[in-house]
Amino acid sequence: MNHQAQHCPVISIITPSCNQGVFLDGTIKSVISQEGDFFIDYIIVDGGSSDNSVDIIKRYDASLQNGEWPVKCRGIRYRWVSERDRGQTDALIKGFRMAQGEVFAWLNSDDTYLPGALQTAAGFFRDQPDTGLMYGDAHYIDAEGAIIGSYRTEKFDLDKLASANIICQPAAFFRRAAFEEAGGLDETLDFVMDYDLWIRIGRGFTCRHIPCLLATYRLHEASKTINSDTLIRNSEESLAVTLRHFGWAPLTRVYTSCIILCKSRLPVLFGRSRLAVSVAAITCSLFRSLYLNRGFHRNDLKLLTGNNFRKLCRSRLEIMTGHTFDNLSGKP
Repeated sequence: MNHQAQHCPVISIITPSCNQGVFLDGTIKSVISQEGDFFIDYIIVDGGSSDNSVDIIKRYDASLQNGEWPVKCRGIRYRWVSERDRGQTDALIKGFRMAQGEVFAWLNSDDTYLPGALQTAAGFFRDQPDTGLMYGDAHYIDAEGAIIGSYRTEKFDLDKLASANIICQPAAFFRRAAFEEAGGLDETLDFVMDYDLWIRIGRGFTCRHIPCLLATYRLHEASKTINSDTLIRNSEESLAVTLRHFGWAPLTRVYTSCIILCKSRLPVLFGRSRLAVSVAAITCSLFRSLYLNRGFHRNDLKLLTGNNFRKLCRSRLEIMTGHTFDNLSGKP
């Protein structure tokens, strides 16, 4: 890769993937189709997929190597590995060790960048040299690619990050220096490695939100964000990371964990009733919050808002997207 244009940043994008061939084509295309004044260092870390993922990866590799793909940025370095790993975080760590850029990001194999995303990031870091992390907005999309909602990002506030997920991972970019000084990804985390990283970067560097659509975040039945088989572990890990960093278990995160637990453990008859699940979750949350916080935490008073109360009887998917769905393959 020619680095002679020193004002043009090298952006390293890592895509961890395993048996995501149904979505991977769109993810790769969204990266290598980006236009602008920057270099792309693209690394795909495949976990030894048994579907058509490797064929897709190789097809784009050949297209770039043969000059068949119309490169619309300063240049693309495309690399990939396919071997068994210990999961998403392990794959990401492997990819970042290979990365050569001064700006880092990762794009999961079911998400995509919107046109102009990398040019926006490149321009932002050029104009804001004091910023360690920048993030924009994103659409939620379903398995078919239809827009089903918007990720609720907000202006960066470290204290707010304790109780709300205000940074959308596929729409986030960060400086290599910030990533390395913060200690990189925590290899012990399986679900909220991004959230944990944002907190550590936020404590040492300026973080900024820009009101600009940069990515799509796909929600589907196998997604770790909503899959019933991983939701409990996901919510418990999120709660544990928050408690470790902030010394506080916010009611919002305690309630999320409790409602997931109640849905999975209540008898079927009660588990189908939103009211029954909500009442059980509220009761569970009160006792668990008192236990985790060793009493009532004053910061929880800020969370007792009308908006949060209105969420009590809404599903996780409704809260995330702002819409009601029968399933993720259809329209609202």
